[in-house]
Amino acid sequence: MIKLEHISKSYSAGIPALNDVNLEIEDGEFVFIVGDSGSGKSTLIKLLLKELEPSEGNITIDGKVLGRIKRRQIPKFRRNIGVVFQDFRLLKDRNVYENIAFAQKVIGESNKSIRKKVPNMLSLVGLAAKYRSYPRELSGGEQQRVAIARALINEPTILLADEPTGNLDNNNAWEIMKLLEEINSRGTTVIVVTHNMEIVDVMKKRVITIKKGLVVSDNKGDEAHEV
Repeated sequence: MIKLEHISKSYSAGIPALNDVNLEIEDGEFVFIVGDSGSGKSTLIKLLLKELEPSEGNITIDGKVLGRIKRRQIPKFRRNIGVVFQDFRLLKDRNVYENIAFAQKVIGESNKSIRKKVPNMLSLVGLAAKYRSYPRELSGGEQQRVAIARALINEPTILLADEPTGNLDNNNAWEIMKLLEEINSRGTTVIVVTHNMEIVDVMKKRVITIKKGLVVSDNKGDEAHEV
């Protein structure tokens, strides 16, 4: 479970980026976080990754209170959270296989484990035939699939996707969302930050709306709850 209790974050004097946010996201949920630019969505993602510290309040993820995690423990904590970005962030000088394997090497996995896991992950995202290709040889949708495979290779319980369809055409955007839904069906908690309200409206998932640092609504499927 992800639990935010009275979370506020201010960067300087003035209006806080987040203001007294209270949220609970259960294990295995699929959640959209929406809001205008500057509403506080990116700040929320950075707080969940412990890239930022809240000015007030507590965040608990999988039973761990983030404020009590020591600096040296942060890399281990982050292994449990996969992250996908709008701009893919692939290593341009490495092929698809090497990009995904890199995430395994960082945590010290054996070559034997890597040789087994990477092809399985490539099959999951539909890129088994492209393992030797370099990012420049792939479409935007394929690059995002590689990024998702890399985010999932270490078997995180949570996947954060920050505008994952922002650089994709409509067809590729829907393919990526179907893939995220498939990943969620396997038990991974999926949190998607997006501006694409067409996708949000069609998929009928939980939608948390942030406006000027405040959670203004929490729509759990068919029924909206104004906060």
